[in-house]
Amino acid sequence: MADGGWIKVYRKIRQSFVWTDANQLKLWLLILMKASHDGNRFLFNGQQVDVTSGQLVTGAHALAFEFNNGVPRDNQVAWRKVWRWVKRFENEGMLTIKSNNKYSVITVVNYPQYQSSDNPMTTQRQSTDNPVTTIKNAKNAKNANKRDSQHSRKREYADDSPELIEATYLWEKIKSNNPEHRKPNLQAWANDIRKMHEIDKRPFDKIHRMIDWCQSDTFWQTNILSVAKLREKYDTMKAQANRPYISRRAPARQEATPEWMQEGYKAPKQEVSADAKAELAEQLKELEQLRSRNATSS
Repeated sequence: MADGGWIKVYRKIRQSFVWTDANQLKLWLLILMKASHDGNRFLFNGQQVDVTSGQLVTGAHALAFEFNNGVPRDNQVAWRKVWRWVKRFENEGMLTIKSNNKYSVITVVNYPQYQSSDNPMTTQRQSTDNPVTTIKNAKNAKNANKRDSQHSRKREYADDSPELIEATYLWEKIKSNNPEHRKPNLQAWANDIRKMHEIDKRPFDKIHRMIDWCQSDTFWQTNILSVAKLREKYDTMKAQANRPYISRRAPARQEATPEWMQEGYKAPKQEVSADAKAELAEQLKELEQLRSRNATSS
């Protein structure tokens, strides 16, 4: 997610079960921070999904990756456990989940009521509703949608922007190939993704598929270690990815089986002329005479 914005936390959260578990509290805050403030469009695994206020698009592995980001390996939480906590939040009426085979849409219950700064909630209302926090990330959402090149200030990308999503996705792939790889500046990477999309006219879904392809190729996964390099080598990799597979080994030489070796072969009958028979008889007679002389001399 982009830096900036602010979070409004109600004191009532101290009476919730999440307050007694630091990891579950962290997960709940992460979900609230990732939820869209005014509605937005997410790009997740190459799929564009429109969401409304209080919703986010994620998956069990993606959410666990963000939860464990920067945490020492020994202290990281398995994705199954992270998702089990999310399901508990659902059972407690704090959120709802709608999933398919590609992603899940999480909706925070009563999010618009808690996030509004114009109508602050009363103490009575706080005591009856589920304890939640509210994130004001309207500024972040606007930053994700701004494309005005006339402004000289540094761009910021919200975590639900397609630019930062694809930048993070490349980083996840690189890290899965080399867990020791140093974490990059994802905001800078997101800006390079923007250049690929706006300047190079690369659709986000094709950028996503190229990330998958290059990080599964044994050669390119060691060479594409940044979005800048991805952009530089995109056309070269595209040509290779689209080229039909051709084996480098020459095909084995195939020789036709001689007719006389084929099963059921029968030699054709040939007619011998009278002259040929006489010549053959003469040759046999000379051979017999030669054999007789040799026998006598010995």
